[in-house]
Amino acid sequence: MNRPSTNRDWLERATPSTKMERIEAYFRGHGYTPHRHDTYAIGSTLSGVQSFHYRQAMRHSLPGGTMVLHPDEVHDGEAGTEAGFRYRMLYIEPSLIQDVLGGEPLPFISGGLSQDPRLLSATRRLLYSLDVVLDPLEEDDAIYDLAQALKAAAGKPSGRRAVDYVAAERARAFIHDKLGEGITLDALVHASGRDRWSLSRDFRALYGTSPYRYITQRRLAEVRHRLLAGQTLIDAALGSGFFDQAHMTRLFKLSFGISPARWLKMLKHR
Repeated sequence: MNRPSTNRDWLERATPSTKMERIEAYFRGHGYTPHRHDTYAIGSTLSGVQSFHYRQAMRHSLPGGTMVLHPDEVHDGEAGTEAGFRYRMLYIEPSLIQDVLGGEPLPFISGGLSQDPRLLSATRRLLYSLDVVLDPLEEDDAIYDLAQALKAAAGKPSGRRAVDYVAAERARAFIHDKLGEGITLDALVHASGRDRWSLSRDFRALYGTSPYRYITQRRLAEVRHRLLAGQTLIDAALGSGFFDQAHMTRLFKLSFGISPARWLKMLKHR
């Protein structure tokens, strides 16, 4: 890829994968407003200082380390110096990590920053180049290494109640099957065979977010797909199951830290 000049903000997306989203971006100053998403955000700062509020403290990411933002944790982003910052990040659903870990609590990296060399190495396998389309087997192998590196870097989790992985996975599959329809908690209870509060607790422990927010994120992913295909904001919103454009835009900004219009503009400036 020919990278654009750094006199304005830009965003590059790698060739889409069914497993994850990979990006490279540059911001001169303010990057993202406070937001949260239901994926892990894992990556590295390539140049400059990447500063962000995370778990009630200001963090500073420098080249050579790894950022690991846990699902559903509020964060923002801005340049720590006048030089701006450039970074690469991958966004991966906790369900893919669970495919490897098999129902263990999701690994949590305290403070969102790690100097663990195993995690840095595993991340670089997936982010070494956005120009290269990952071979499916290579991608699966790298995801396995990433899950194991997350587990090792996080250390032993604190004691938690047992979770029903099979029931939660039934609920998650039901969501994907019925995404275009109205989904109620009662329907998820019926599909999973688990009572509502146990299901809600297990879903959060295994996938890092609530069933409601998981559904919202899947619909926002559909919005982005439709926008990239050339649909208008209103058509993308209604076609993805939102009440109207304003409803979708509000949730988009809460989830990604920028408006859908700015997201599209940054992609066009690449």
